[in-house]
Amino acid sequence: MNISILQYANFWKNPQENLTYIAKQLPLLPKATDLVILTEMFTTGVSTDVQEIAETMSGETIQNLKQMSSKYNIAICGSMLIQEENRYYNRFVFVKPDGEINTYDKRHRFTMGGEHHVIEAGQRCDIIEYKGWRIKPQVCYDLRFPVWSRNTENYDLLIYVSNWPKTRNLAYETLLRARAIENQCYVCACNRTGVDGNKIVYDGRSQIIDAKGQLLVKGENTPETLSYELSKEKLNVFRSKFPVLEDGDTFEIK
Repeated sequence: MNISILQYANFWKNPQENLTYIAKQLPLLPKATDLVILTEMFTTGVSTDVQEIAETMSGETIQNLKQMSSKYNIAICGSMLIQEENRYYNRFVFVKPDGEINTYDKRHRFTMGGEHHVIEAGQRCDIIEYKGWRIKPQVCYDLRFPVWSRNTENYDLLIYVSNWPKTRNLAYETLLRARAIENQCYVCACNRTGVDGNKIVYDGRSQIIDAKGQLLVKGENTPETLSYELSKEKLNVFRSKFPVLEDGDTFEIK
């Protein structure tokens, strides 16, 4: 599967400008691209001003993503703030060319930023199936909690969409590699660049890592597109020769 990661400085609380930027980048992607990965809260940047920035699942952003996905025959994923009745969710959306949408609500809210006061925690994380791949979606702070991503469902690809600050780069890169190794899967991570409306600095460093923990491609701290072809065959060969997951402990998430 051919992955393209769009790493850029999200426009602060400006969905239309972010959507315009994304629309301009899609025609420039490699023609073989199957999946485009955007950042966490790609329409606004991360903010707890939920009443100001939240949309619905029938809103403008979802409609735009469906149109772009269909036009270029690619899946597009990233997270955005969604309102359902009087509740708000940091929702990972995975839009397929046929219009189907898979979702995952961020489980771990960043309490130091006050997210737990205004955003509901996700309760489940279903596997997304696309082009023969089994994909597990995660959002930013989820990265610090390995039990939530434990590969008990035989997934192939773990996706992290983030707004991960520059000050914690070491943790970001270390944990991404750990998640790939312990789950014997590919990890694709998309992180933003630039400075947001809260004056927080982001350093990019989006990357793709294989099941052995080897870095396949990595972004710097400027806007760029990272593209790479993942090999299901190589993944399966490695897992069959070194079946670590078969020796894992059983557990239950409550």
